[in-house]
Amino acid sequence: MDSFNTSPADSLSEEHEAVRALTQLLKLEQEHLIAANVEGVASLTESKAKTAARMAELAARRHKALGAAGFEAKESGMKTWLESTATSVTTTKSWHELIELAEAAKELNRVNGTLIHKQMVRNQNVLNVLQHGSILGNNVYGPNGQTTNKSIGRHISAG
Repeated sequence: MDSFNTSPADSLSEEHEAVRALTQLLKLEQEHLIAANVEGVASLTESKAKTAARMAELAARRHKALGAAGFEAKESGMKTWLESTATSVTTTKSWHELIELAEAAKELNRVNGTLIHKQMVRNQNVLNVLQHGSILGNNVYGPNGQTTNKSIGRHISAG
C-alpha cells in the first residue's frame, strides 16, 4: 500500500471491526473454557490467529502512515498526530474508542489465560493422582496403563 495520501485515521474503522471480532472470539473462548470444552477452545485457534494477524496488519498500515506524516510509527505517535493536526472530533473519538476496545480485549485475554492455567493445574493434579495414587495407597495407573497397588507401610520379612 502506498503511504502517500494516506491518513493514519484511514484504517480506524477496520481496526474497530477487527478488535470487535477478536473480542467476540475471546468471549466464546471463555465460555468454552468455563464449560471445559477443549474441542471448542481448539476450534477457535485459527480464527483468533487470523484476526490477530489482521489487527497487526492494520496497525502496521497506520504506523506507516504516521511515519510518512513525520510522526513516531507507534501508538504514541498517533496521540501526537491527533494533538498536532486538525483532526475531526470523530477521528479523535474513534481512536479513543479503539483503545478502549483493545483494553477490553486484553482483559478478556488475561482472564482466559488465567482460566487456561487453572485448567492445566487441575489436569496435572488428576494426572498426579492417576500416576502416583493417594496417600491411602489406592490402586493407580502405572506408566504401562495397568493398575498397580501402591502401599504405604513397612514390609516385614520373616527369616
